[in-house]
Amino acid sequence: MISLWTDISYKRKYKSLEGNEKTNVLIIGGGLAGLLCAYKLHKQGIDYILIEKEKICGGNTKNTSAKITFQHGLIYNKLMKGGGYEKALMYLNANMKAFEEMKELCMKNQCDFQEKDAYVYSLDNAKVIEDEAQALLKLGFESQVEKTVNLPFNIAAALKFPCQGQFNPLKFAYGISENLNICENTFAKKIKGHTVITDKGEITAEKIIITTHFPFINRYGLYSLKMYQHRSYITAYENGPDIGGMYVDEAMNGMSFRNAGNYLFIGGGDHRTGKKGGGFDEIRAFAKKYYPSLKEKYAWAAQDCITLDDIPYIGRYSLLTPDIYTAAGFNKWGMTTSMAAADILCDEIMGVKNENTEVFRPSRSILKPRLFANIFEAGINLLTPGKRCPHLGCALKWNKYEKTWDCPCHGSRFSENGVILDNPSQKNLKTKLK
Repeated sequence: MISLWTDISYKRKYKSLEGNEKTNVLIIGGGLAGLLCAYKLHKQGIDYILIEKEKICGGNTKNTSAKITFQHGLIYNKLMKGGGYEKALMYLNANMKAFEEMKELCMKNQCDFQEKDAYVYSLDNAKVIEDEAQALLKLGFESQVEKTVNLPFNIAAALKFPCQGQFNPLKFAYGISENLNICENTFAKKIKGHTVITDKGEITAEKIIITTHFPFINRYGLYSLKMYQHRSYITAYENGPDIGGMYVDEAMNGMSFRNAGNYLFIGGGDHRTGKKGGGFDEIRAFAKKYYPSLKEKYAWAAQDCITLDDIPYIGRYSLLTPDIYTAAGFNKWGMTTSMAAADILCDEIMGVKNENTEVFRPSRSILKPRLFANIFEAGINLLTPGKRCPHLGCALKWNKYEKTWDCPCHGSRFSENGVILDNPSQKNLKTKLK
């Protein structure tokens, strides 16, 4: 099961770490956020090393639907109510700036960039769409409410963000990484002060940036309470119709759509990792009903970290780790927020004030309803008998569709033979399970 991007994109190879090193900045994690941090530091002439445990963009970056947009569901009205005008404006400004930077970089790299309108739609609640439009208007951005879209079903309303973008994320990543100081197949096992111990040697750094999808230091930051992981599924159908934009349902378990060349992407079947959900069956049933003549060519799954308030954690890892930084919890919008994260983190490294930092601060309040849901989920699974996750000991669930062992607490996933597929676990399972 591979994504379209994996099948059609060229690849680069990078050396592994050889012995001990010293650097100003060490970046752990070679997904898009880590690469963009490295790219920016490289442009500023700052000494850095990026390490990746396998191949760059070999994790969730290769499985994204690859929309570059500051349309992130119905986030702005929610932010206005929960965080106030200033924080909502910070979020919008950070992502608008990130969008423009991504677009400019795409123009310099052959990554199949296309300008497309982005729509968030509701099947049955026009008011939530209208409320989002009003919130955006107060923030100075004029969106458009539509009553119909180019999809094969009726909607209550949709909000249109004009002139957003889509691209091939792997072509983009390999384009910007050509001259970067990258060490692949280099696994960070632990951090002691300013020294990172890897399986290939030790790296001492003045500053450390962790962009490993799910932060892996359990001792600080409470990330295992502040996030859970969410699994979603994508199928690509050959010779699909041009739907004229990118679409996402405002509901968490709704469907999403975009074109890529002559393919139509349909996304859906979402569920919390380790729980039951519609998976590929839900998408295929939808396609059979609405696009019966189309042939499925690719099918793959993505995994996203969901925060307590749907805002990423970008900045200092914790109040107790002044020289360690992180970017995590992109809530399904990692293409644009990866650039926003790189902007904020590189400014922090260079001592530059970034006016949008506060809304993303990882040490903000955790007293949100989702916190108690996360605690309950962890408690139930710690008491459930069965095979245990090496991360924090939760009971693993067998995923019959993907033939994996999945952790419902924090989202670690393992192959049938116990090989780690998704963190935060840093270890394989000790024995073959099935």
